[in-house]
Amino acid sequence: MNTFLEVFMQRREELVQLLLEHIQMTSAAVLISICIGIPLGIFVTKNKKASSIVIGIANIMQSIPSIGLLAFLVPVVGIGQKPAIIMVIIYALLPIIKNTYIGITGIQQSAIESASSIGLTKWRILYKIQIPIAMPYIMAGVRISAVTAVGTVTIAAFAGAGGLGWLINLGLNANDADLVLLGALPACLLALVVDFVLGKVENALTPEGLKPVDQITNRTKAERKRRTVMAVCLLVLILVVPCFTSVYSVFQRKEEKIVIGSENFTEALILGNIYSQLIQDQTDIKVEEKFNLNGTMITMSAMERGDIDTFTDYTGVLISNVLKEEMSSDSKEVYDRVKTGMEENYSMQVSDSLGFSNTYVFAVTPETAAQCHLTKLSELLAQAGSLKLGCTTAFTQREDLLPKLKKEFQVSFKEVNGLEGNIRYQALTSGKVDVIDAFETDAILKKMDLVKLEDDIEFFPPYQAVSITRNETLKKYPQLQEVMDMMEGAITTEEMMDMNYQVDVEGKTGGIEEDIAALLGNWDGIPVTYAGGVSSFEDLRKLKELGKNKVDVTIGSALDLFGGKMPFSKVLEEIKY
Repeated sequence: MNTFLEVFMQRREELVQLLLEHIQMTSAAVLISICIGIPLGIFVTKNKKASSIVIGIANIMQSIPSIGLLAFLVPVVGIGQKPAIIMVIIYALLPIIKNTYIGITGIQQSAIESASSIGLTKWRILYKIQIPIAMPYIMAGVRISAVTAVGTVTIAAFAGAGGLGWLINLGLNANDADLVLLGALPACLLALVVDFVLGKVENALTPEGLKPVDQITNRTKAERKRRTVMAVCLLVLILVVPCFTSVYSVFQRKEEKIVIGSENFTEALILGNIYSQLIQDQTDIKVEEKFNLNGTMITMSAMERGDIDTFTDYTGVLISNVLKEEMSSDSKEVYDRVKTGMEENYSMQVSDSLGFSNTYVFAVTPETAAQCHLTKLSELLAQAGSLKLGCTTAFTQREDLLPKLKKEFQVSFKEVNGLEGNIRYQALTSGKVDVIDAFETDAILKKMDLVKLEDDIEFFPPYQAVSITRNETLKKYPQLQEVMDMMEGAITTEEMMDMNYQVDVEGKTGGIEEDIAALLGNWDGIPVTYAGGVSSFEDLRKLKELGKNKVDVTIGSALDLFGGKMPFSKVLEEIKY
């Protein structure tokens, strides 16, 4: 519990910002769903054939996996809040349409005929009789959609939309339960609050005569009117206002800047931040960060649309997943083909290697390594028949991995278990499997003190880290090329693993270096400036305290001017500029 409170205090300002983003997207999606779903539900009550088609389509759309739907939307509408809102709308429509349809069609025909016999038009019957009677059903659909939307919006982080899903994903990458809880708990509370508010709205809008006996209060007409107005105002507050702020942020005029993208794992986030800080330090180019994108497919789609200008990836991924070419174990050959292919097919420039490779590696516990005398891949293959393998699904399916071992080396493990993420590490340490696939720079390898087996037969394909930048961007900002070149060959494999370890295990995800700040505070020479590391107002206050108000500071990507979460005006107030 103490560690959770510490994480909360460290990230409370970021949490508030992400919560507001989450509310904005949820409100926009739910409000638009209501505006589409209720009229559509009313319309299909008039045509049985149309109702079957519309509800059938809504059922099919809801059955599509959210990640798959998001991946489909990104190439069409880009990254950010737009694909996230559209995705949630699609999922939210079914309960609203279906419940509206059931509520109206369930009204006894005699009531409709009676209303018609006294001269009421179809529209007045709809307004005065059908909708009020069906209101409990309609509101039930709205409540289901709203609560579902709160949870679904967490997926939005994978399209660079922010929200509480950002914290959840960071926690999953780092195997940090506290960070996951920091994102999940506010989402749960938000869902409860939304359901509670909509419950009050439902109670206010439902006619007294349609309520259960124990809920009838016999209030005066004036009191009922007052409560209805209050409910509508509350509904406007939680749906309409956040919706309009979200829509405004989506369609506001874009300023000139470079957008740096990154995928949704620790290493990519680290490299994205390095490039962001480097560009801001070395140039006057404004930078926006679009991090946490879900995989190469979404990231490349964003690159092709011009939504992002540069990101980092690996030659092995680019040649197989983007260029769709046959893999090779020759790292130079793969790099040359990737560089040429990305230029010719996508007008994108591939940098020289950043200095490290993050290819596959087999890993075992020290006990297994000692017992079976394992240090190299060739030694593992000789004993594979007596060992249980735990690996990702991709490892079992890709022709250049497990199938190649079976085909070219006639190797069969005693047992093969498909395990994703950190589950395979847990299976290894618990003895459920004997060997796992991993990536060479995984922090958890160091954390668990696992033995990486040397690839002495050069089996695994090369995965050199490179940056990919749009040619159009390099032409527009010629000074950018020199900055990008500074990263070539700058990071070794061990250095990259150590950085992953510092983030995933030691929790160094930002903030200032307190020792350095204190040292600068005791400096009596020329004025000094602390550059980089400030990501929150807490960091700024800590720097002022440790630096004894003598240390100047530069703030880059954390400012809202550059796509960060620290409003420039509030920063000026904080430092009393």
